[in-house]
Amino acid sequence: MEMADLPSPKIKNGHALVRLSAAALNRMDIFVRIGWPGLRLELPHIPGADGAGEIITLGDDVKNWKIGDHVVINSNLGCGECENCKNGKDNLCSDWHLLGETVRGTYTEILLIPTRQLYKIPVDFSYEVASASGLVFHTAWHSLITKGALAAGETVLIVGASGGVNTASIQIAKYSGAKVIVIGSSKEKLDLAESLGADELVLRTPNDDWSRTVYNLTLKRGVDIVVDNVGSTFPLSLRSLKKGGRLLTVGNTASPRIEIDNRYIFGKHLTIIGSTMGTIADFSIVMNLITTNQLKPAISKIFPFSEVRKAHEHLESGRNLGKVVLSIAE
Repeated sequence: MEMADLPSPKIKNGHALVRLSAAALNRMDIFVRIGWPGLRLELPHIPGADGAGEIITLGDDVKNWKIGDHVVINSNLGCGECENCKNGKDNLCSDWHLLGETVRGTYTEILLIPTRQLYKIPVDFSYEVASASGLVFHTAWHSLITKGALAAGETVLIVGASGGVNTASIQIAKYSGAKVIVIGSSKEKLDLAESLGADELVLRTPNDDWSRTVYNLTLKRGVDIVVDNVGSTFPLSLRSLKKGGRLLTVGNTASPRIEIDNRYIFGKHLTIIGSTMGTIADFSIVMNLITTNQLKPAISKIFPFSEVRKAHEHLESGRNLGKVVLSIAE
């Protein structure tokens, strides 16, 4: 990954130019860098979905915003014109994009972005915290609350202890009054999960059937919800669910192709619920909770912008305990 100078984008109606002070990494950035069949990018591509900074220019038709406003970016890009967008379901847009995935993103000093994608943050609120919150809390909130209908008193199993979406899911589940069980691959990662409010911690080992442990922890009842963004762990997740339970997924960090035993799904009346990102309304709700310190991202490490390669290496290593952030205002 190389640094380069590109011309500053030109302002457009309905848009703002934001001088970014921080950008956060996501696993998606690595997938884009590696590439996959059919991915077409405008080169040179700029990765990055998450960012926060200050508005420096506004389109002539923009109202309710002003130069100098501090903002965080909503990277879920709907067109704003299709039926789903007009009905408040912009993550189902017919021309949907994710910032940094199919269009240029936030590893940059100046970003052109539609103002509908902005959320105003307090002037004294950390850009690093704001940027680390956007995608993962937006995604976790839509999955757990909007789609998963998580209710107080339910039990949630989260497969993975230290990733961005999972650490957000722990906090959202606890905020909603749920009991949280977390599966983790190391004591350090489980310690992080515990610090975020997890009630039960399960250390997994290779070839370990942790669904048996979960079954015993729930007094042979099973959990109401499993958050599984790994993919290859679906068989164990399905076994961990109670009758009528829901499996929520927003990704596949291990493999997009899996084999599952369908008897668990129909025999236990299970529901598998997939989603990507969330709506503008979801983003506003969850960022209200972030900026009032009711939810807070776990940040593993902050790198200067010039060390973006090291930041990617840190994320790929699996050593990160929470989000990895770039400080752009060096």
